[in-house]
Amino acid sequence: MCGRLAVTLPHDAMARLFAATPANDLPPVPDFNLCPGQQIAIVASTEGQRRLRPMRWGFVPQWYKTPTDGPLLINARAETIAEKPAFRAACRQRRGLIPATGYYEWSAGPGGARLPWYIHRSDGAPIAFAAIWQDWEQDGQGISTCAIVTTRANDSLSAVHDRMPLSIEPRDWPLWLGEAGTGAAKLMLPAPEGRFAFHRVSPEVNSNRADGPQLIEPFTDADRV
Repeated sequence: MCGRLAVTLPHDAMARLFAATPANDLPPVPDFNLCPGQQIAIVASTEGQRRLRPMRWGFVPQWYKTPTDGPLLINARAETIAEKPAFRAACRQRRGLIPATGYYEWSAGPGGARLPWYIHRSDGAPIAFAAIWQDWEQDGQGISTCAIVTTRANDSLSAVHDRMPLSIEPRDWPLWLGEAGTGAAKLMLPAPEGRFAFHRVSPEVNSNRADGPQLIEPFTDADRV
């Protein structure tokens, strides 16, 4: 599961990093609590050209009559993505990369409490989350949408959650984007141990209305006092 992101990276810097042309209507950054249903910047490659473009985080299958005709599909499991009718065409033809600073996950605490964690690269580099995307259109209404691909968590992150978003290393960006032929399925593996670090953060992030850099700061129960 991946249900919240921190995206603090300037769009112009991300466009340079991914060698992509940025759209003019990208969502504002920084956003320390980007939620499903909101606009997110994604790198997509079409006809050999990379673009950094906005899409709604929440994939819409082609058979939906409206964008809200079914559940909000924010994640796609790597193990079944090639088989699911909603995702299989996008998995083959429309893969993208979502630049992010980190993401949040929740573990179970005492008395049913949800304990939030912030997860980021150990080396401080931007994360490139694997995504699939689709331009949905019905009756003259159109929307560009995407979902983040997830896989089983590696050993260290499994202490927080049994799933983790799939991340793609720079050397593999052309293969994931479909620019380097076939074989992207081999990239759908958990990140190796040590690539990600994580720490507890304030329960303030439990609200989808919260924002600000304090959300990613380390937190302990003593901080409540």
